[in-house]
Amino acid sequence: MVAEGWIRGARRIRSPNCDSRPPGAEVSLLVLHSISLPRGRYGKASGGSAIERLFTNRLDPAAHPSFAELAGLRVSAHFLIYRDGEIVQFVPLQRRAWHAGVSRWRGRERCNDFSVGVELEGTGDGKFEAAQYASLMSLLKQLQIVLPLRDIAAHSDVAPGRKSDPGGRFGWARLLADLARAP
Repeated sequence: MVAEGWIRGARRIRSPNCDSRPPGAEVSLLVLHSISLPRGRYGKASGGSAIERLFTNRLDPAAHPSFAELAGLRVSAHFLIYRDGEIVQFVPLQRRAWHAGVSRWRGRERCNDFSVGVELEGTGDGKFEAAQYASLMSLLKQLQIVLPLRDIAAHSDVAPGRKSDPGGRFGWARLLADLARAP
């Protein structure tokens, strides 16, 4: 299922936006995000999506007016789940992806040190797709085999007041019900 920190079945695109986790870091948290670039536009353009280009430092800030504010940003999650359910992995699990920024969970600062970041293609005010929930569950099952995950939190939970994703339309009840039914 996992070879050298890469999940089987996920398309791999290496991001440089990662580094070593602190020695002895136990990865016990999954942080859920949402993203669309430009906002509210979905789908994979030829040559890779804007999200993929952002996570690999290849996003042209002149390609869209909203991209100007992203110039020079160095960010990546471990995973991206597209609207059609495709999973892309950018960072191996043993590495620290730069996804949560200034963050805190249950009294612990620097959530990137002990978390896996999962981006869902979408916006906080839009509905997520059934294929995304199915892929998220599949990914969670694989991660739970190799990581001591105990918590799942929204980006807005670990960075309150600064972030609002994945937003109010994310189906937490659906996710929890799916987790309860999982073998």
